[in-house]
Amino acid sequence: MKRIAYISSLLLLTLLSFSSCDEDNYEFGDIVSPSNLNIEIDIVGADSENPYGDGSGVVNFSVNADNALSYKFAFEGSEAVATSGEYTYNFSKTGTHVYTVTVIAIGTGGVATSQAVEVEVLALYAPPQDLLDMLYGDGSRTWRIKNEAAGHFGVGPAEETSPIWYAASPDEKSVTGMYDDRYVFTQEGDFQHLTQGTVFGQAAPLTEDFGGDKGQTANSNNEFENYPLEDYTESWSLSAPGGQETISLTGTAFFGFYVGGSHNYQIISRSENEMLVKTIGNDGNAWFFILIAED
Repeated sequence: MKRIAYISSLLLLTLLSFSSCDEDNYEFGDIVSPSNLNIEIDIVGADSENPYGDGSGVVNFSVNADNALSYKFAFEGSEAVATSGEYTYNFSKTGTHVYTVTVIAIGTGGVATSQAVEVEVLALYAPPQDLLDMLYGDGSRTWRIKNEAAGHFGVGPAEETSPIWYAASPDEKSVTGMYDDRYVFTQEGDFQHLTQGTVFGQAAPLTEDFGGDKGQTANSNNEFENYPLEDYTESWSLSAPGGQETISLTGTAFFGFYVGGSHNYQIISRSENEMLVKTIGNDGNAWFFILIAED
């Protein structure tokens, strides 16, 4: 079921200050506020008999606005950027709940227009005990990228379940900030990313989502190999849209290599101490990671 929500816009203006000197002249394009912000909401599985969805908790958002360069979604204390305006989120709190989502259309010069919408969603998924045992064990468990394995990091088309375009060789990315990162899942739902000071990722989404390039120079693949980032804590949840076990991370939390996107990671395969996961980045590609538990 699709609903188009039109709510009066709140215009957020960013004041810009300009400085000049005798030697320098700066020119900026027209600063135009986004307008006509429309939000289309698709609650997966919703119909006349099931108005709150099929119990998967999955909601697809599709937004557009005139003069918008990118879009941001804010809800439950977290934010996510979706340049295309297409965004999917798994609301995993069991039961039927109303969530307020603020959509922000960002234009030139940082000016923005926002709308707040409410979405009521049913989530029925109860993760199997063996999956919970795998993730956090007796209370918490620490994971890392399995850098010693072939294919521990790779990319392919969005619909694939393996990295058919590129798969990293063992220890191939040892010069980056990927391999010393640690990911801690706790029984209480916390997700801790221990970065050791730097991370690896695509330059564009890192710059957009974490406050600039921080003095880094991108490599030939437009990646920041050692982007400064302190340890942080977010939250994790589990769902299974269409029967596909999925880990959802809040905020800008991620595994291995930052690609933006939805921050949802499908579990393609798993054993007691290892899992292959897949996420869709801002570029629309599928990015794959093998993670292994340290304890």
